Amino acid sequence: MNATIATTVFAVFMVATVALGLLAVRGRGGQGGLAEWSVGGRSLGVVFIWVLMAGEGYTSFSYLGAAGWGYNYGAPVLYVVAYMSCGYVVGYVVGPMLWSYARDHGLVGITDMISHRYGKPWLGAAVAVLATVFLLPYIQLQITGMGVVVSTISYGTISLNWAYFLAFAITTGFVVVSGLRGSAWVSVLKDVLVIGTLAFLAIYVPLHYFDGYGAFLDRLVDEKRAWLTLPGNGGEESGLGLAWFASTTLLNAFTVVIFPTTVAGYLGARDADTLRRNAILLPAYNILLFVPMLLGMAALFVVPGLTGADSNLALFELVVDSLPAWAVGVIGVAAALSSIVPMAVFMLVIGTMWGRSVLSHIPRLHSQERQKNASQAVVVLAGTLALIMTYAAPNTLVRLSLISYEGMAQLLPMLLLGLVWRRLTTVAAVSGLAVGVAIVCGLVFTGNDPVWGINAGLVALAANLAVALAVTYAGPGERDARPDGEVLAQEPLVDERVGT
Repeated sequence: MNATIATTVFAVFMVATVALGLLAVRGRGGQGGLAEWSVGGRSLGVVFIWVLMAGEGYTSFSYLGAAGWGYNYGAPVLYVVAYMSCGYVVGYVVGPMLWSYARDHGLVGITDMISHRYGKPWLGAAVAVLATVFLLPYIQLQITGMGVVVSTISYGTISLNWAYFLAFAITTGFVVVSGLRGSAWVSVLKDVLVIGTLAFLAIYVPLHYFDGYGAFLDRLVDEKRAWLTLPGNGGEESGLGLAWFASTTLLNAFTVVIFPTTVAGYLGARDADTLRRNAILLPAYNILLFVPMLLGMAALFVVPGLTGADSNLALFELVVDSLPAWAVGVIGVAAALSSIVPMAVFMLVIGTMWGRSVLSHIPRLHSQERQKNASQAVVVLAGTLALIMTYAAPNTLVRLSLISYEGMAQLLPMLLLGLVWRRLTTVAAVSGLAVGVAIVCGLVFTGNDPVWGINAGLVALAANLAVALAVTYAGPGERDARPDGEVLAQEPLVDERVGT
């Protein structure tokens, strides 16, 4: 009976999700081609951009991984709050700059921007392939996360394999039809459920299991003191000390603003000022991240002994253990939507990169509408590949996920430095990128991350930047007849309408 109730609630909300995605694009038909599908026609206002970009930061990791990290380590998980908050500060400047550059030149993603900046279409195609390698693990992780949620809230009635397929099918169908605009609309539903369920759990769990926060926190201090300070449970051997925390926060704060999914959110905005206001408002959403982290530590006393991947179910162990089936279903829907929204944007971004920067070189795909159709086909292929890998070789993508964020960080000099400094040459940018990616792969796959206590991605980025600068100054400059306004991003730091 519990399984029937919970899965019925889940099914009803999934139907509502697909319907909402269809409603978002009702009456638009094929208008706008690739730009309408991939960046919402550059027409989304503050509310939609806020919920869309918050949705990308609040994924299934927040329900599973954040609680699991809280359960296993404690304080180190706060790096998520730290880097996201710092990233919004960086985004206040970078977001409007990228938006303006893309608008002025009709661009729809970072690979598009790189192609335009360096005047080398092949470079955009190469970056699209590299970025796809770094993004596919995120799709697989969201499929896995949603699959685990669906299987758990069904009380085991739905197997993991079927749950994985449901995650893939719902998200793929949804994003192909509705694009970025549909993701923004569904983000509203997701945020209502996320805020409501986490606010409820933040009050309910301490009262139900510990008679209040006072008793819970006293017990946490008395019995689990190691979880409350860096490097957390596991001590120095975990490598999650102060140097790791600071270096990871710094690296991720800059990387998140050029992450292809974040840029998709930027480019969907109506104007640059929307992004500035969004950067001011987004940190408020981070308050929610404290809830699963804290509940993960609460689970230490309620369901002790969880190990490995099971620790990621710390929050749901509390939910299934104490709440009625209908409530389990609602919380499961919130967690599932926290997978669907970011997974949809990841898939959309991969499709856009390939449709615009790779497949557009095929003569028959020069039109916007044909590029959109090609991008939608790539979405299906990317999702299918991630699903197959989830079944056949899950550890392969899990290992790749170790370098995803640190690998994407290596695009920082090529993109951001290149957009503000004309002298950076193609050879220098590519040389730096190659060195950075090689160092990241070498350090991570040999088990040397962190290295000297510092995030390996930051070490690689420093080498990347050093090589890019050295090659630029040592080699001949590139001849490009285009004016600065065509090559560089020149968005002012403040809104011109206020006269400053």
